[in-house]
Amino acid sequence: MADYRLGIDLGGTKIEIAVLNRSGDLVLRERIPNPGIYNEAVLAIRDLVTDVDHRLGAVPSHRVSAGQHTSTLGIGIPGSISPETGLIKNANATWLNNQPFGQDLESALARPVRTENDANCFALSEAADGAAKGMLTVFGVIIGTGMGAGIVNNGRVLEGRHHIAGEWGHLPLPWPTEEDMPARDCFCGNKGCMERYLCGPALAADWKGPGHRNTAGIEDAAANGDQAAIAALGRYTERFARACAMVINFLDPDVIVLGGGVSNLHTLYERVPPLLAKHVITPVCTTPIVRNKHGDSSGVRGAAWLWDVTE
Repeated sequence: MADYRLGIDLGGTKIEIAVLNRSGDLVLRERIPNPGIYNEAVLAIRDLVTDVDHRLGAVPSHRVSAGQHTSTLGIGIPGSISPETGLIKNANATWLNNQPFGQDLESALARPVRTENDANCFALSEAADGAAKGMLTVFGVIIGTGMGAGIVNNGRVLEGRHHIAGEWGHLPLPWPTEEDMPARDCFCGNKGCMERYLCGPALAADWKGPGHRNTAGIEDAAANGDQAAIAALGRYTERFARACAMVINFLDPDVIVLGGGVSNLHTLYERVPPLLAKHVITPVCTTPIVRNKHGDSSGVRGAAWLWDVTE
């Protein structure tokens, strides 16, 4: 039985570790730079975990002797593991793709490691003890420079046959209008993907023009009469409502939890829920859309929750 859950979030520029005790309380949280080179990243994670384990007085479970603590380790990555090959796929940190990351990390640490998509980790964190605690089916959304999501049902991540469950950013924007046309090109090779309309840079570009990527201050600008900000927020919330309505129609989650930089917009929680009814196939739609509880630590906490400490 483990005394600690260790979670790691492999971000674009940083590697973060968090330690939860058996009650789920945060014991330790640290960040180090991400070298962005595959072999160096594996070694950096190895050294970070080894250091933290020693500081906790913990050792991997296969070396446990009387009186020693144990810890479990989970890691969230910006991609997923192919069930066919065991290699990483769909990672926007492209140096991870086609690498046996989970296997190499287990070899480097000589211990079991659970590896999961970072959006799934976010959803799991919020379902475990966050904004969705006590909910059966949770749809957790991360909207930042990209757009991803994870599904948790009854405390378990839904991975799917190909480990791509929750990739709603690469579904087409539903019920498109003339304003949505022509369908926007996506890096995945398709056109009209929701990510191209709903990621943070898309909102920034709609507000200030092509090339802009930062949405900071858009709500203040709208409140002060900036017509471009008002119009951009209006288009964004209407599109986001369509996206959420589609999720409700096919999954009917108990809650939709938002994370990432765009989740800080108060406008979403005020204006999106009333817009759902037009597209949801039920007379009364009561699905709550809520902000995350754990902020930017939700992903790393979710990685820690990939293990049950009784395992």
